[in-house]
Amino acid sequence: MKEFMHRYKFAGDYRLRTVFAAEFTAAVRQLTAAVVVPIPVTQVTMATRGFNQVTGLLDGVDWTPCLQNRAVKKTAQSQKHRRERLRTPQPFVLSDSSKAVAGKRVLLVDDVYTTGRTLYHAADLIYQAGAAGVISISLAR
Repeated sequence: MKEFMHRYKFAGDYRLRTVFAAEFTAAVRQLTAAVVVPIPVTQVTMATRGFNQVTGLLDGVDWTPCLQNRAVKKTAQSQKHRRERLRTPQPFVLSDSSKAVAGKRVLLVDDVYTTGRTLYHAADLIYQAGAAGVISISLAR
């Protein structure tokens, strides 16, 4: 899985999304949530990589971009030690689309769950936007 993630995310091999997309999409659809929200990448990551690795896995799933990643310069989580990851400040802000979560159960989607800090930050904002509940799914841990 480590080699897969390295090639998919850091080498930019977008074709690899198809390896797990069908199974991951099926797992996402089995969960009961009114709104699916992928974890966003930074603008710099989008510009250099050319894609969001999470949305690449959501083949045929409707999702709502409720969060934006405001980080300007970001060190990859994979380059940080656990303590550094846990100290990461809130990297997200709510987008205009966040109104879609009010009163609804939301599914947050990420590629890798390590410490849970990314999902914690995302869930915090989704609750602030009025979500009735938040659950999450990740491809790997």
